Amino acid sequence: MSTRDYIEKDYYAALGVSKSATPAEVKRAYRKLAQQHHPDRNKGDATAEDKFKEVSEAYSVLSDEAKRKEYDEARSLFGSGRLRSTPSGSGGGTSSTFDFGDLLGGAGSAGGGLGDLFGGLFGGSGRRASQPRRGGDITSEVTLDFAEAVEGATVPLRMTSPGTCPTCFGSGAKPGTTPRVCPVCSGTGITSKNVGGFSLADPCRECRGTGRLIDDPCPTCDGEGQVTTERVINVRIPAGVADGQRIRLKGKGQPGDRGGPNGDLNVLVHVRPHPVFGRRDDNLTLSLPVTFPEAALGATVSVPTLNGPAVSLKVPPGTTTGRTFRVKGRGVPRKDGTRGDLLVSMDVAVPPQLSPDARAALEAYAAATADEDPRGHLSPGADGRA
Repeated sequence: MSTRDYIEKDYYAALGVSKSATPAEVKRAYRKLAQQHHPDRNKGDATAEDKFKEVSEAYSVLSDEAKRKEYDEARSLFGSGRLRSTPSGSGGGTSSTFDFGDLLGGAGSAGGGLGDLFGGLFGGSGRRASQPRRGGDITSEVTLDFAEAVEGATVPLRMTSPGTCPTCFGSGAKPGTTPRVCPVCSGTGITSKNVGGFSLADPCRECRGTGRLIDDPCPTCDGEGQVTTERVINVRIPAGVADGQRIRLKGKGQPGDRGGPNGDLNVLVHVRPHPVFGRRDDNLTLSLPVTFPEAALGATVSVPTLNGPAVSLKVPPGTTTGRTFRVKGRGVPRKDGTRGDLLVSMDVAVPPQLSPDARAALEAYAAATADEDPRGHLSPGADGRA
């Protein structure tokens, strides 16, 4: 699809939505039209097939926030009349074609034009080659113990990634020499040509779009300005991180080019399970065994915490297995400085073996409660119906 087609096509009209339509409205409109004109439902219907392609193309742009912004800016510029006519011949008249050189950031353009807008959509780049470029992002992984994830930790990360050449400091030229400006594109990295009345921009072939020529390359990096390096950085993992969470660290990625900012480091966190504690959102969980007398008669029991002293918990008489008690402020730290809670679930323990005295006591208890049936409500007719 040409640049002119991109500007002239009305994707909003294709989907039947307004320019202010929300992403949800765009999605609903696309689904409705895609089902209506899908080739499987309209076999042999060329018109339906063309319509299906049209709405699919429109949705691919309007459903992407960045592409939609670029598209809106391009059409806004087109509608403002900033596309200007170019002189035709020596008679001083004007042709009906437009000069896109400035829009695409060509060699004669003083500004960046729309190169940045169309570069993201068509894979090209209209930026001047001499402009700083942001470094790439790096992804790494780290595995933490359960307690480290809850309380936070500083961990070393060993990474292998492109870095600034220590010999030429990123210039790509041998020490003592400097790159020279490309004479073909005058350092812009872009050349323009007229095609069918339009002035279009292409990367300069002489300098491969860099805007610079290196006559004597750096022997360490062969003129690239970067080398693969291994480095160890200490990364602070914030308290409360969860298993599978990604943490973005600004400026810790690959170095930028020509003075551009560094990229970011994305750390994928894995958390080892704990043998005692679990986690539910900002709360810690614990299954606490209690004896039958403690559950039946009530007791005060000691409850362990993850990174602090044990706390006392009062178990009321008649507590059943599964009943959960909340210990305030003993959970996972939050961003606002507060902490979640510790959720303690009771688990009535049944001894695998009994001493003679214990057996005799339980048999006496069983005889004393022989008339009580804990399963009576499960019998047929227990709800009063035959």
